[in-house]
Amino acid sequence: MWRRALYLLPKKHFSSEPEAPSLYSFLQPSIFALKRDPPTSTPPLKPQNQIPQALTLDHQATLETTLQTSLNSKNTDEAWKSFKALTNASSFPSKNLANSLITHLSSRNDTHNLKRAFASVVFLMEKNPILLEYGTVENLFNSMKNANAAAPAFALVKCMFKNRYFMPFGLWGNVLVEMSRKNGSFAAFLRVFDETCRVALDEKLHFMKPNLVACNAALEDCCLVLESVSDAERVVETMSVLGVRPDESSFGFLGYLYALKGLEEKIVELEGLMSGFGFVNKRTFLSNLVSGYVKSGSLECVSVTILRNLRGDGMDSNFSEETFCVLVKGFIQNGSVKHLADLIIEAQKLEPPSVIIEQSVGYGIISACVNLGFLDKAHNILDEMTIKGHSIGLGVYVPILRAYCKEQRTAEATQLVMEISSSGLQLDAGIYDALIDASMSSQDYQSAFSLFRDMREARIPDLQGSYLTIMTGLTENHRPELMAAFLDEVVEDPRVVVGTHDWNSIIHAFCKAGRLEDARRTLRRMIFLQYQPNEQTYLSLINGYATAEKYFSVLMLWNEVKRSVSLDGEKKFKLDHSLVDAFLYALVKGGFFDAVMQIVEKSQEMKIFVDKWRYKQAFMENHKKLKVSKLRKRNLRKMEALIAFKNWAGLSA
Repeated sequence: MWRRALYLLPKKHFSSEPEAPSLYSFLQPSIFALKRDPPTSTPPLKPQNQIPQALTLDHQATLETTLQTSLNSKNTDEAWKSFKALTNASSFPSKNLANSLITHLSSRNDTHNLKRAFASVVFLMEKNPILLEYGTVENLFNSMKNANAAAPAFALVKCMFKNRYFMPFGLWGNVLVEMSRKNGSFAAFLRVFDETCRVALDEKLHFMKPNLVACNAALEDCCLVLESVSDAERVVETMSVLGVRPDESSFGFLGYLYALKGLEEKIVELEGLMSGFGFVNKRTFLSNLVSGYVKSGSLECVSVTILRNLRGDGMDSNFSEETFCVLVKGFIQNGSVKHLADLIIEAQKLEPPSVIIEQSVGYGIISACVNLGFLDKAHNILDEMTIKGHSIGLGVYVPILRAYCKEQRTAEATQLVMEISSSGLQLDAGIYDALIDASMSSQDYQSAFSLFRDMREARIPDLQGSYLTIMTGLTENHRPELMAAFLDEVVEDPRVVVGTHDWNSIIHAFCKAGRLEDARRTLRRMIFLQYQPNEQTYLSLINGYATAEKYFSVLMLWNEVKRSVSLDGEKKFKLDHSLVDAFLYALVKGGFFDAVMQIVEKSQEMKIFVDKWRYKQAFMENHKKLKVSKLRKRNLRKMEALIAFKNWAGLSA
């Protein structure tokens, strides 16, 4: 096809569309007006003498000076008046001034001045084209593109051809391609393409030759819009005569058209030509074949095309998401869900075990179902494959799992993960993490726990991320009992890093909820597993007991702590200000002054500042009526501790 030559003058023109209305609607109301026939009831006026008077040299020089000055000061209206005064007298500004004016008008970014620029260029093309520079006209085309003024752009090209003002195609052709695609001006572009090719060949003007971008645009219009084999092949022949080498897109457009028309012999010819041109990657070509077959309803040919490629090297089967969406939509609209399942089954047989999940046919089809909102159809495909007794690859499962995750259908996702695991397949840590995160967000804790257990059983090496997700979620939602149970389950797993802070989080949550016995039980479990309590552990317990007014429990806690406290830090931990303050305040309120003075002594030894006023106030609020004389009769030791506290706190008076 590319080997045949084309007559220099095309015998057939592409279909046309009217241009004048859209062009003149652009030019209205202030630049040009449509010529109208005078009303029949009114006789036409006799034309007056319209021969313009020639300008004197001085007058012309003055107008040019005014034009230049106006451009320098960006006085657009005054510049335009000067230009019109010159042209109305059949005079022209200098080449430099004319191009400066048009460039200025094109750059103003408003429709009114763009009309002026267009009118100026058309006028000069017709009257004195030698004044126009290519760069000036190129700027005008770009301004029209930015203004989305397609009709004037095509009209300007028509004016260029009419006045034989031939500019290199590269200066304006790509602009027209872009505008035609944006505005759907396919027929107008095809006419320009046709005429450009004729001029390039007839006039032997190499610089007018359309480039590959323009040729592919024309081919795309013929194949995808007009769906005309004869027009498409005529573009191909033109490319051959012009010496424009096709690319993958060129073959892709033709492949779409031939698949649409059922021209299998021509498709085979295209594949041979692609090899001849050295194109190894046929992904674009195959994607277009699939689209063409789907549009024609030849779904069997779609399956044959994909499987035939997999039987080869399979390197081109990684179709785009768009292609799989076209494929899936076509099959579903034809009620062929079973055929999609069959296609995945056959593709899995041909795909190598090392295939990347995201590049498998199954993944592409199921992902397209999900993305198109056909999650139920994706389930149907899965069910069909199960009924047929065929193994299901991860590529089929993963898109459904991700859809469940997005919709927070975590219970269903967890059930599917169990099925996947039982079939011997293994998900990666990223999918587990995403599902666990979704489960915690929807407070489906049982699903999160089940997924984490499955991760452990699947020997996933990195569990820390999902562990932290679960612990954080339970903390934020105030579920310490679940935190304790979960931590107890995973604490001995070497892949999970458990620290004192994890136990502290549980103890703090229990204390905050008033579940002090559970907090105490957690402390015992923590110590049993050889996790050392720290200051924060005891602070949570002290505050919990104090809130519940269980001051004796605070006393028992102090007896445990004082055995671990050291001055040199060689033992468990040092007392800090927060812990001393919490103990003192609670024990003062509880009336355990012997323990209070023990803490005071420790704080003095460790040089920890203590605010006596705070404890003096606590004493006055709780023990204002407590008399030393009464204590002397009952307990001498308590009396001595009370006196010592009052002396220390400054309450003796």
